[in-house]
Amino acid sequence: MTATDPTLTALAQGWCALSLLHGRIEAHIERALQTKHDLSVREYSLLDVLSRQHDGEGGHLQMKQVADAVVLSQSATTRLVTRLEDRGLLARYLCPTDRRGIYTNVSEAGLELLEEARPTNDTALREALDEAAKSPELAPLVRVVESASVSA
Repeated sequence: MTATDPTLTALAQGWCALSLLHGRIEAHIERALQTKHDLSVREYSLLDVLSRQHDGEGGHLQMKQVADAVVLSQSATTRLVTRLEDRGLLARYLCPTDRRGIYTNVSEAGLELLEEARPTNDTALREALDEAAKSPELAPLVRVVESASVSA
């Protein structure tokens, strides 16, 4: 393959379109969450991921799993957890079977905020996808996102 290979160019164009779609969606959701709930997209995602933990086998996530789920480094995830803990939205505690492990749970205040913010997130996502669908280069990607959510 060379830099002028049409396949590579198409691949690069596809990646640019996907990146553009992601950026537009994230920016739209960010504005809505910040305005209505004083939450960033990352904060919302972290609360959402942690709210889905359970007490059963493998129910509590390790920090690396949380970091992977919110697409941040472990250190950035730790800083994010600290910020939300300082706001009273999360609480950390020691693992009862391994004193080296630390778990993080969403507090009642965090669960309430998450429930208030969920419709805002969903509405902003729908609005961003509808807007992107008007663009010829983004419309096929929007259809893929929509079809993936139906079958998931």
